[in-house]
Amino acid sequence: MPQYEVLIRSSEQAQKLSQVAEKYPFDIWIHGQSGQADAKSLLGLMLLTIENDVRLVIDDNVDTRAFEEEIEEFRMFPKKKTTSASL
Repeated sequence: MPQYEVLIRSSEQAQKLSQVAEKYPFDIWIHGQSGQADAKSLLGLMLLTIENDVRLVIDDNVDTRAFEEEIEEFRMFPKKKTTSASL
């Protein structure tokens, strides 16, 4: 299952993440210390993101490439950019 550690710093970011999640037909869950919620639910997202960090979890067998690009600004450990010099 693809999982992404994310950090939400404001209610505006929570709203933006919820809007990103709504674009995709697959389930996106947000897991925190106090439970889990549908990431497409702004209320659930805001309740769980009061904590320091949370995890987004997506089912297997789903193409997440576009989603990964859209959530890059929220990720605690961003993907390293590769350049032709580093290959």
